[in-house]
Amino acid sequence: MSADSNPAESLNERAQHLLRVLVQSYIRDGQPVGSRALSRDSGLSLSSATIRNVMADLEELGFVSSPHTSAGRVPTDRGYRFFVDSLLRAELPQSESAELVDLREQFETAREGPKELIASASQLLSRITHLAGLVTMPLAPAVTLTQIEFVNLTENRVLVILVFNDREVQNRIVQLERRYGPEELRRAANFLNDHCRSRSLGDLHGELLRQLKETHASINQVMLDAIAIAQQISGQSAAQEGIEYVIAGETNLMGLAELSSVDKLKRLFEAFTEKRDILHLLDQSLRADGVQIFIGHESGYQILDDCSVITAPYSTGEGVAGVLGVIGPTRMAYERVIPIVDITAKLLGSALNSRR
Repeated sequence: MSADSNPAESLNERAQHLLRVLVQSYIRDGQPVGSRALSRDSGLSLSSATIRNVMADLEELGFVSSPHTSAGRVPTDRGYRFFVDSLLRAELPQSESAELVDLREQFETAREGPKELIASASQLLSRITHLAGLVTMPLAPAVTLTQIEFVNLTENRVLVILVFNDREVQNRIVQLERRYGPEELRRAANFLNDHCRSRSLGDLHGELLRQLKETHASINQVMLDAIAIAQQISGQSAAQEGIEYVIAGETNLMGLAELSSVDKLKRLFEAFTEKRDILHLLDQSLRADGVQIFIGHESGYQILDDCSVITAPYSTGEGVAGVLGVIGPTRMAYERVIPIVDITAKLLGSALNSRR
């Protein structure tokens, strides 16, 4: 088998079955899986030599590895990914299962407001999965720009008067790199009103650059002024409208062998506190459809190399409102956790919608 070939084409049915058994066994016991255990648990009439040959092929393809301290093998990130994408048999909670009944009751009987409901959801996820649960706060309702005006102030400052959705008025003061005269500000405002009406405030700068690229328009001074001012306004908007999340159950991770290193836990908890890297993953999930799974190095952040992050967006009647999920070791019970995350997202969205 070639390591460069397509995994689905490289693995025959027997190899896929053995890989599934190995992953499930390692998730359950946390111990490297040897040929004898695979022979016993697979239900296949295969000799140990045959199983060792299959394991050697799987190792060559990068699906398993051999720890130095054991003759057994453990799944790699690639092995987990193939398991999740091609071999997973999700254990959908039955309608009468204790877990699903508990989830439904918690959301249906809750009387909290949206913020308290978000905190409860993260705690529920943590308690049911025994991992760290996190939920972003609902996004503010989408607003679009109706009109913009500028008033010159002192020391290169400009008062920006923004009208959203034809009714909401906001005033902001921005610091510009140079002083703009009243006529320059009037022309820039007219340009923005003509070209960016009905856009969100955060899209101002990007929309101007997109139009410039698509139309190949000559860069005149009015457009340069408009772009410079729009960059300051949209940058201020992004800082004000950042995503926030609540997290619960971080201490659940302290008892896991894969994350038992004090230094590793310290850096992971620092990531939870700083939020930047976690928020980047959540932002990706916010723009995606359905459940998203980041396994080990797939997150792109070294601190999460030994973790998996499973997320799902939650929606209200106005569309996607936020995202929730869990963080745990790559050795997690994906069959059980994935549907729990998915169902919790649906229940949270429904509960928030009922409070609108």
